[in-house]
This record gives sequence, C-alpha cells and structure tokens, in this order.
Amino acid sequence: MRQMMNIMKALSGETRLRILNLLLERECCIYEVTQTLGISQPQASHDLSKLYDVGILKRRREGVRVIYSVDTLFHSGIIGALKGVFENNKVAEMDRVRLRQIENLKL
Repeated sequence: MRQMMNIMKALSGETRLRILNLLLERECCIYEVTQTLGISQPQASHDLSKLYDVGILKRRREGVRVIYSVDTLFHSGIIGALKGVFENNKVAEMDRVRLRQIENLKL
C-alpha cells in the first residue's frame, strides 16, 4: 500500500505529469525537459528524481548527459491511463509539439 501511495504522490504534481508526458513521447535529457517546459534545471532535476525514485523512470548515462525514459516494466495500467489522458489534453499536446521543435533545432 505504501508503494502505491508514493507513486500517487509522485504523479500528483502538474510538472511531473508534464515531464512524464514528454518521456512517453521519447527519452529526454534534463536540458530537453527544461527547454520544453520552461522550468529551471533544479526543478526538473527534483521532479525527475521523484519519478525515478518510485520506479516510473529509468535513467542511463551518455557521456556527461543523463537520459531519462519511462520504465516499460512499471505498472502498465497506470501508464496506459496516463497516455489516454495526455492524448486529449491541450497542454500535453503543446508540450509534445515544443519537444519536437527542440529536437529539430538540434539537427
């Protein structure tokens, strides 16, 4: 029960949900998260850590960058429900569009 409470707490913040929306689109480094959402690096780091600590995210190093992605072994029911919510949400769609724009700038 405690693990589920911690997961629900981690999902209770708007910024963490917006980050999760981006990571369901594709894996990202902290720079991409900050640029897409217009948040500070410390805030992004804090929110990514919360999601990682409860097992929603995975992370790996690529040189000096840390790349975050959704752990596909995490509760598929929760992830599926969130995908459905994000699919029909204007803020979530705008965030995904900005993420694609940032990706195109890097090319």
